[in-house]
Amino acid sequence: MTPTHLPGRVAIPALPEQTRTPPSPNLLDAFNTASPEEAHHLLLTCLRSLRWSRRVAEHRPYPDLDSLLAASDEAAYDLTPADLSEALAGETLPSLPDGTYEAAHMALDAAHAAYEAKFGHAFVICLDGLPPHEALDHVLAGIRSRLTNDPEEERVLAADELRRLAKGRLVDALRRRDLAPQ
Repeated sequence: MTPTHLPGRVAIPALPEQTRTPPSPNLLDAFNTASPEEAHHLLLTCLRSLRWSRRVAEHRPYPDLDSLLAASDEAAYDLTPADLSEALAGETLPSLPDGTYEAAHMALDAAHAAYEAKFGHAFVICLDGLPPHEALDHVLAGIRSRLTNDPEEERVLAADELRRLAKGRLVDALRRRDLAPQ
């Protein structure tokens, strides 16, 4: 029997492919020439904050992927606490892999409950480059370690993790051609 898990409790992104292929220049061109609404929609799916996505969209065109990623980072540093809360609220938990023991679900739920009670938002952590079989242990260790932080220190760390997640999502979204010119 597969254990049930409540979705949307902890922000653990889907594990990335072991190697990311940067988007080709024509995909960045499609992003640069897309309507403001299309660009904003794509960015909102990656960044999870209206202000963050608007700021990145408004500064198009980007000459290259590194410029887009740098702009995303820069815009994230200017997020207000409300913007950061909005981005954190947009994070959800994908299902744990099939075959994950019920005890692992319970441990993750308990760790997250303690984290959310202390900090008032979902736990976020970027797992880019981590082998899938290490993800659960890494997440549990991360939550337990970060529970020792004070709230302000943790907001800074959560914001940093959101920036790392955003970079991976932007690259993946452009590579998957989520934004095609109309």
